Amino acid sequence: MKAKSGFTLVEILIVVVILGILAAIVIPQFTEAGEEARLSSLTSDLQTLRGQLELYEIQHNDSYPALLTFAAQMCQTTDIDGNASGDKARAGLFQLGPYLQAVPMNPFTNNNTVVGWDASAAASPFDGWEYNATTGEIRAATDGTADTAAHQAL
Repeated sequence: MKAKSGFTLVEILIVVVILGILAAIVIPQFTEAGEEARLSSLTSDLQTLRGQLELYEIQHNDSYPALLTFAAQMCQTTDIDGNASGDKARAGLFQLGPYLQAVPMNPFTNNNTVVGWDASAAASPFDGWEYNATTGEIRAATDGTADTAAHQAL
């Protein structure tokens, strides 16, 4: 008689248990990597925004972009008074900027809107960035799922 070859039920169960243990170790590392990547992206975007706001302030006689025209003033060329280059007839006057190609997306809220903010205001979960046009401060709005204080402190 010929002996049957193959795996026994116990051997298969041992392999399944080992694979389950490995999966339990690896999966949490991938979920933390996504959070770390978003935080890294947020930090980079905030550094870019803050650096370009400083440059804007220097070139525009110590004034910051207005809240309502933030995107236009940062993403188009401007004159010394901060007027964006939407008026093509005066295109030769617009020698400054652009400072950004586009307002970046906040990786935690997937939004790039810029809303007004002062020190006493609470963060909104639907906005991209919170901006104080008087002081030039900008911070990230958060979706409420991550560490809000850490994101705003960046």
